[in-house]
Amino acid sequence: MSTKRRSIWTFVITSVALFMASLDNLVVTMALPSIREHLHASLEGLQWTVNAYTLTFAVLLLTGATLGERYGRRRMFVIGLGLFTAGSAAAALASGIGELVAARAVQGVGAAILVPLTLTLLSAAVPPARRGLALGAWGAVGGLAIAIGPLVGGAVVEGASWQWIFWLNVPIGIALLPVAWARLTESYGPATRLDLRGVALASLGLFGIVLGVVRGNGHGWTSTTVLLPMVIGALLVAAFLIWETRAPEPMLPLRLFRSRGFSITNAASLLMFFGMFGSIFLLAQFLQVVQGYSPLEAGIRTLPWTAMPVLIAPIAGTLSDRIGGRPLLVTGLALQAIGLGWLAAVSSPTVAYATLVPAFVVSGVGMSLFFAPVANVVLGSVRREEEGIASGANNAIRELGGVFGIAVLGAVFAARGGYASGASFVSGMSSAVWVGAAAVAVAAAIALAIPPLRKAPAVTTGAATAGADAPVVAQAEPVAALADNEPELVR
Repeated sequence: MSTKRRSIWTFVITSVALFMASLDNLVVTMALPSIREHLHASLEGLQWTVNAYTLTFAVLLLTGATLGERYGRRRMFVIGLGLFTAGSAAAALASGIGELVAARAVQGVGAAILVPLTLTLLSAAVPPARRGLALGAWGAVGGLAIAIGPLVGGAVVEGASWQWIFWLNVPIGIALLPVAWARLTESYGPATRLDLRGVALASLGLFGIVLGVVRGNGHGWTSTTVLLPMVIGALLVAAFLIWETRAPEPMLPLRLFRSRGFSITNAASLLMFFGMFGSIFLLAQFLQVVQGYSPLEAGIRTLPWTAMPVLIAPIAGTLSDRIGGRPLLVTGLALQAIGLGWLAAVSSPTVAYATLVPAFVVSGVGMSLFFAPVANVVLGSVRREEEGIASGANNAIRELGGVFGIAVLGAVFAARGGYASGASFVSGMSSAVWVGAAAVAVAAAIALAIPPLRKAPAVTTGAATAGADAPVVAQAEPVAALADNEPELVR
């Protein structure tokens, strides 16, 4: 097979796989009211329907990339695709919320293996001269999937049923499996040791904390079923951090956090996703449960927010090269906080959709300005040889922010309101979204401390972004790396 044909096949296969996995981040949000009604799910069950996928994806993301390096990228890509497809079928067949949550966890494991390898395989298959174009298109595919996720979810639920948001993945996955095996070229990376102890400690610890937060209102915050998992979870996370300082080949090298830019950007990313995903979780239900829109109508009405990155991100990427990433990050986070606060302030059971649109647009612009430069700021804060693990860590931390956002904002919602009436729902939602807005505002404040990076005179886009381990909404842009390839450390 010629280099050109191999590049085209690799791009098509990895892009389709990336689109499927990225779509599942938000596509389920528009199906939550239908799942609640059909499976008689509680708020806790709905939270785990989203978090089971996101938590397993976040925790295993770095391990998925390592598995590909050790056992073969094509082989592990096919295994990840198979797991994701099987999990999708199991989710569609679920007859209870417990079965659905378990299936979503299997999907998350498959996605954690699949997603980082889409970029590794593509980067290896494309000649250096065309790598920037290919990786930019790869990023656009991931961004498009996230942007249209609520719309696709709404259309499928209304046209068929909530099960079909999962059934859609099955024929695509089955068709893609033999093509991937036949057309992708097998390759290996450095033989690194798997940090299985780190994976176990992080997974169990984070699961315990999230479980306690999700159960808090229903079981009582001082009950054993809430305090015990939270305490054990916190101890396991502490043990994970201690182990990572001693592990021969740690899953998350803590030395990266000696870079002030890396630490602050990741803290801002965590808070950004905390506020954004927690708010979307509730607002998607508000449009259907309270406002009475159909799933498709609700999906269309979220487009001023979710689709904004498609329009703004390319412009923001160009601005990032001219003025640096920090001003865009701070502005984006500030706008996102303003948009969320606006939504919390104007929401009511009878609020007109036109009243919500300006807040959706402000939030969408803010999200776009954040996504465009964040990868460059992260990668420009570490040494060149650490870019892969740094990008993977950033994406994992962002996903964890979403997990805790849904858990915490869901707890606030349950404490201040509920599903009893439209007024009750809005009361809980407004309180929760105010918390989300405050978290993003804190992110904007701490982002002011990100150190400026000195730009290298010329950085190849492909080389700069080849280590990214998960989709970003913006197209790949040249990294504002330090001229000497050294991170700017806290002195």
